[in-house]
Amino acid sequence: MKLILVSQSPRRKELLEMAGYRFEVFVPDIDEDGFDHDNYEELPVLLARQKAAVAAGVFPSDVLIAADTIVVLNGEIIGKPGDESEAFRMLKKLSGNTHTVVTGVCVRKGDTCVGFNDLSLVTFKELSDDEINFYIRNYHPFDKAGSYGCQDFIGLIGIERIEGSFYNVMGLPVHKVYPVLKEFGILPE
Repeated sequence: MKLILVSQSPRRKELLEMAGYRFEVFVPDIDEDGFDHDNYEELPVLLARQKAAVAAGVFPSDVLIAADTIVVLNGEIIGKPGDESEAFRMLKKLSGNTHTVVTGVCVRKGDTCVGFNDLSLVTFKELSDDEINFYIRNYHPFDKAGSYGCQDFIGLIGIERIEGSFYNVMGLPVHKVYPVLKEFGILPE
């Protein structure tokens, strides 16, 4: 029985490696835009379940861990930017405000699926246009929800406070994943 990370996120891969897990990576092909966005706390769990369902067809007897992260500001979901100007607009919105980061997780083996989420509140200081442009130019945040990585330059200089798990903001609430993987018989090596 293997552990399969159903995600293309280098941060999720890094976090599982830091926690001592051995795993393979599988990147599913799903349409993330076809879901109801009204309940932002459940949306990432639905997306994670969908990713795990696709992977279950390929790895029916292995333990799968799928996740999805969204950023929410005043009820609006802020996704991944399509280009530099969109990344700038997103970071400008987050500047000086507190937003919610929601990561949904699905751990699945066969027909057994455990889904859950974790929420963190992130407060940014006021970011200057120069700081935002420097970040976009040098860190290319186009694969990140909300256009930022908390572990990157913008997180280092811009995040004033995080209420909740830092690792959730990074993309995987390992403190919640660990006990579920343990129940599935998957331990760090």
